[in-house]
Amino acid sequence: MKRIGPLLAIFLTVFIDLVGFGVIVPLLPFYGEHFHAQPLTVTLLMAIYSLAQFFSAPLWGRLSDLKGRKPVLMASILGILLSYLWLAFAGSLWELFAARALAGAMAGNIAAAQAYIADVTPPEKRAHGMGLIGAAFGLGFIFGPAIGGLLGGGDPSHPNFVAPALTAAGLSLLAFVFAAVCLKESLAPQVRAMHSERRPLTRFAVLGSAMRDPELRVMVLLLFLVTFVFAGMESTFALWSERNFGWGPRQNGYVFAYTGILAAMIQGGLIRRLAKRFGEAALVAQGAAALALGLLAIPLVHSLLPLLAAMLLLAYGVGVSNPSLSSLISLQAKEAERGVTLGVSQSASSLARVVGPAFAGIAFELVGRSGPFLAGAAIMLAALFLARGLPARKAVNTIP
Repeated sequence: MKRIGPLLAIFLTVFIDLVGFGVIVPLLPFYGEHFHAQPLTVTLLMAIYSLAQFFSAPLWGRLSDLKGRKPVLMASILGILLSYLWLAFAGSLWELFAARALAGAMAGNIAAAQAYIADVTPPEKRAHGMGLIGAAFGLGFIFGPAIGGLLGGGDPSHPNFVAPALTAAGLSLLAFVFAAVCLKESLAPQVRAMHSERRPLTRFAVLGSAMRDPELRVMVLLLFLVTFVFAGMESTFALWSERNFGWGPRQNGYVFAYTGILAAMIQGGLIRRLAKRFGEAALVAQGAAALALGLLAIPLVHSLLPLLAAMLLLAYGVGVSNPSLSSLISLQAKEAERGVTLGVSQSASSLARVVGPAFAGIAFELVGRSGPFLAGAAIMLAALFLARGLPARKAVNTIP
């Protein structure tokens, strides 16, 4: 265990935790419909997690600057474990919302994990390090939705809700134990002491500082838009596939697992080579274009193979955009404020996961099943123009 390097240790910690998160993804729309929720309410059930995360992520990021990355990771994983137990035995719609809100409030692990990566990687390898977090997401969405789909069953009218939630709780327990045993603290005591002597920065102070930096402002906005459209797709895809193909949790779990495989291959293997060849800014533009094409294609497909091609475009778009933007944000942030700045960027992602599903739910009800995807494609075309304002920097030439 002692031979595990810091990058591998943080990757495995986040991966195990995100498998548990992925187990729940194909289940939630059907769980909401079990309590007679309408499509908009179902998307709000997906969004409540991110609403709570929006408020808590900068606090977790600041706490990781003061107390260290490891204790924050462990505390957040433990809280998520408790939320899964509540979810397993929820008896009403409000309990579903409350359990998901608790999970979101405790979800400070991504901001802390990104800060951990920034602590242990030099600038020229930052995109690759951030790609590992993305790969953990991708792999979590390989195994998680597949497990959740198998446990939830293929019948959309009678899914199994308890087994997937308990499995997610068990995986969180495993991640907690792994972090306690294998993860070494990345933030030196003297750095934590320096942070504690500084005047605490509020979310709005750091956000204001970021918004005054024109490059950082564009980066955060692009991260928001990419997450906005992808979260809208995630929250309405099961509703779309149920109406188009009659699919239940199992079939949706397989599609999300397929998308996760592709995203993991891109973020875990290809992103380093792509960043060296094109630079992070160019990859963000490529990602926006791929997302636009993939979202535009989904309403046009009527069979499995074209749908898989559309999901390939989505996987590439997210796979290159998110780690590239996280790398650029971490490099642009002041060293003494890296954790809290990444927490604010995570807050932007969380806010996008609140308004994205809500927007998609409204579009689904007002425009029809194709509405969320067509609107998302239009937003990504706008993001493609915004990406031109990013610094034309390549990972190999990044200046510390």
